[in-house]
Amino acid sequence: MIHVNHHTLSNGLRIVHNENNSTQMVALNILYDVGARDEDPEHTGFAHLFEHLMFGGSVNIPDYDTPAQNAGGENNAWTNNDITNYYITLPYQNVETGFWLESDRMLSLSFSPQSLEVQRQVVIEEFKQRNLNQPYGDASHLLREMAYQNHPYRWPTIGKEISHIANATMEEVKSFFYRFYAPNNAILSVSGHISFEETVRLAEKWFGPIPKRNIPKRELPQEPRQTAIRRLTVERKVPVDTLYMAFHMCNRHDKNYYTFDLITDILSNGRSSRLVQNLTQKKKLFTSIDSYISGSLDEGLLQITGKPAPGISLEKAEEAIWQELEVLKTQPVSDNELEKVKNRYESEQIFNNINYLNVATNLAYFELLGNAEAINTEVDRYRSVTQEQIQDIARQTFIQDNCNILYYKSIQ
Repeated sequence: MIHVNHHTLSNGLRIVHNENNSTQMVALNILYDVGARDEDPEHTGFAHLFEHLMFGGSVNIPDYDTPAQNAGGENNAWTNNDITNYYITLPYQNVETGFWLESDRMLSLSFSPQSLEVQRQVVIEEFKQRNLNQPYGDASHLLREMAYQNHPYRWPTIGKEISHIANATMEEVKSFFYRFYAPNNAILSVSGHISFEETVRLAEKWFGPIPKRNIPKRELPQEPRQTAIRRLTVERKVPVDTLYMAFHMCNRHDKNYYTFDLITDILSNGRSSRLVQNLTQKKKLFTSIDSYISGSLDEGLLQITGKPAPGISLEKAEEAIWQELEVLKTQPVSDNELEKVKNRYESEQIFNNINYLNVATNLAYFELLGNAEAINTEVDRYRSVTQEQIQDIARQTFIQDNCNILYYKSIQ
């Protein structure tokens, strides 16, 4: 059981805390409730750009990394379509350095033209390396554009196109920062060798003076229900053909989320999973195959991706997957199979939450979902999924009208 303490500053910053004296370290995790879904369709990639800009100097601290390293700290950040997440770990004796660093960049960045230009080039280079010059790098762009017609999940976190970052002005960058990077749009999660009283004292000292900001109410366009299969075929200079299938699924708050997650484990988690055992090992139709859910806060995607074996067409590979999905729809999962994936999830969770940094990160996320204490009941939610629920969700989800299929063909 992970004990959670709560405190909210007068400026709206929510604090969640867990004391863990088995380590001499402390993790500070700051989650900002802003991601790629909050961007203007003509100015995408900004949330990810800020992941880099936040290390380019704040109003009173020209360089984030040097004082962090001098204090024995390690830090990093990541962005997705829903949130932007920053963390720093330090020895407990130097923890105040972390509060100082994180509060200053929440107060304001330096917004120097040099920093913007440096980080802009870093992001553009990352876009080129990951999405333009890497095999299958544009698959995410293609699938999202196919699956989403209205919702801003239709572009990935990196952005729709390079020009949106290349042409970003300082005024647009400042506007994005002051709209979303605010104490009343953030959660500070602290875990490790630090008391709750000391956490509150340092948070009040360093974050307390930061003013609230006017956060725009999130009103995202709703995605209409898909009513017909969507297909796209592209040809690229890639090593082998690849099949992508994406099915619409529920949002992260829906009780069915846990059923979807277990379905992908049944299909492809481990050597004894269905797609791996039947389609790669027995029938040898694929050299590799995987399935996973996006885990997004709004309605997401369940994806299946596979590379057909030499001589196997994409059409035959697709047909084999539909056959496996049909079995899931028509025959109940066995007790043993369901118990196995639940046990695996539980052991992963127990192992994951031993680490103080993982606890800080997870507490912030569950607090965003509505209740940090849910970290202690998540396993129970997976445990409660029944064979009937798996069959019901499979029947509703794995239908042609709910499917987006990308044939990614290799040409030499």
